[in-house]
Amino acid sequence: MEKTTHIAVIPGPGFSHLFPILEFSKRLVHLHPDLHITSIIPTLGSLPSVSKTFLKTLPPSITLSFLPPVDPHDLPHGLETGVQMQLTVTYSLPFIQNVLKSLNSRTPLVALVVDNFAYEALDFAKEFNLLSYIYFPKSAFTLSMYFHLPKLDKDTSCEFRDLLEPIQMPGCVPIQGHDLHYQIQDRSSQGYKLFLERVKRFCFVDGIFINSFIEMEEGPIRALTKEGNGNPPIYPIGPVTEIGVRHNNEPNVFECLSWLDKQAPKSVLYVSFGSGGTLSQVQITELALGLELSNHKFLWVARAPSNSASSAYLSAQNENPFNFLPYGFLERTKGQGLVIPSWAPQIKILSHSSIGGFLSHCGWNSTLESVLQGVPLIAWPLFAEQRMNAVMLSDGLKVALRANINGNGLVQKEEVARVIKSLMDVEGEKMRKVMKGLKEAATDALKEDGCSSKSLYQSTARWKMNLVEQSQIFLILLQ
Repeated sequence: MEKTTHIAVIPGPGFSHLFPILEFSKRLVHLHPDLHITSIIPTLGSLPSVSKTFLKTLPPSITLSFLPPVDPHDLPHGLETGVQMQLTVTYSLPFIQNVLKSLNSRTPLVALVVDNFAYEALDFAKEFNLLSYIYFPKSAFTLSMYFHLPKLDKDTSCEFRDLLEPIQMPGCVPIQGHDLHYQIQDRSSQGYKLFLERVKRFCFVDGIFINSFIEMEEGPIRALTKEGNGNPPIYPIGPVTEIGVRHNNEPNVFECLSWLDKQAPKSVLYVSFGSGGTLSQVQITELALGLELSNHKFLWVARAPSNSASSAYLSAQNENPFNFLPYGFLERTKGQGLVIPSWAPQIKILSHSSIGGFLSHCGWNSTLESVLQGVPLIAWPLFAEQRMNAVMLSDGLKVALRANINGNGLVQKEEVARVIKSLMDVEGEKMRKVMKGLKEAATDALKEDGCSSKSLYQSTARWKMNLVEQSQIFLILLQ
């Protein structure tokens, strides 16, 4: 009987970092039944119900080790989301070390795979003589920026948003400085310093898994994997998206799917800003009036307003979003649209025949889910690397339209209506043809002989070789 290969994975805080690395883990154990994975989970405050429900979908070959949650009150006040996530892992490091030590004494580990926000735990890979990997739940385009940032930092004296010329990274579509990652827009901030420290660590691992595939990002992936460029081995293993069904019994599931069943094919615009994106009160009003003005069908997952675009990312909101919609909006649009509070079954919605477009914050998980269903997008980025994704989708792949923002940082109702009409009436069909090709390529990549599966086999072969070497060393020590 083949010996079990045991690895540990460490997600980053937040659902959109927890579920990608665990879906990746599910894919690993599906392809390699002799693999066992222990997931060591840091959290900020209590684990959200959506995460608890998702964790119930894991197979027996993935076990969970929950760390003592970090108290949000122990963090300095006013930190942006990325810094909160980083410090959550930092405060959890002693507990991570103890779990790894315990695991290694019982069933020796061969590798440690960490989310990019958990990079500090890579020090323990050296301590316990493990192969070290980063699971990067974002695009190859964003990873290219990570590797390019130290040079950009050295060569640039101003803020990146003030650069006059677009930035050209190997194999990537040119990008303006103001469209780079949100966390690096203030170079004097703690967030920027932590970000720069993080990206410098990426060069010193045994490999990086990226949640993408060659047909979607051929230029960046070719450049990242080019021999002699100094990068560690890069494994494109995507698209990794959520598998399995959550919240089957929630009223939202039945209501929105039942409503979609009554709509014409490709007639509905799905509007959602992901698991944590929020709009200001003024922007909610403009979006609502723009949806109404467009005269197109819509399904909107609404959330209560906030002046922080990522305020719902690490903490749940309890306010009823319907209280913040324009007066009379729900009554006036009763036959035109449906508004769902806070959460809806996104994968089921995107796969529905009545969906013709997706107004999205361009989070990478949502982007890949849209690709897998062949749905073109309206790009409305809010935070993190979402502007980068929007540039790639609109300027590179030509599967998204971007809404124009006025001088006050708002997308006005007339612009909302214009871009919706453009996607649903004029541009959508051309984009759907491109999306259809990406959808087929994504499906092929995930087959057992597909490029993403082959990439996974390369890494696991090394793990098994390392397991053999450990066993040989153990036998020598016994002699």
